[in-house]
Amino acid sequence: MSKEPRVGVALIVTYDDHVLLIKRKGSHGEGTWAVPGGHLEYGESPEDCAIRETQEEVNVQVTDVRFRAITNDVFETEGKHYITIWMEGKFSGGEPVIRDVKVAEAGWFSWIALPQPLFLPLQNLLNGDCYPSKTFAT
Repeated sequence: MSKEPRVGVALIVTYDDHVLLIKRKGSHGEGTWAVPGGHLEYGESPEDCAIRETQEEVNVQVTDVRFRAITNDVFETEGKHYITIWMEGKFSGGEPVIRDVKVAEAGWFSWIALPQPLFLPLQNLLNGDCYPSKTFAT
């Protein structure tokens, strides 16, 4: 197991007052709720990664993808360390349909009634443990 940090990209997809969440399975954070996302591939931009991962995981289209924050996420139990680049995009089409074996459930949730437990990077973001862009209010 490598102790080198990896780069993840997470995409906050909003629709009205709701956010798109997936329940993780078969990977670290199994059983927790997260936004769509995944590993940044060589030569890929965070915007392209966010769009690709969202389409691969739940077949939802987004527009206006932009940077929002960075979190430093250390998973002590799993021995993993991620730097997560947080992007935000507007929902532009599609119904959440599970397309990835690492997704157990998917759906739209109100910001004031998020399911539990939340994936560590999302917890960190919501707790304000992040490096926000100048236009992002935590």
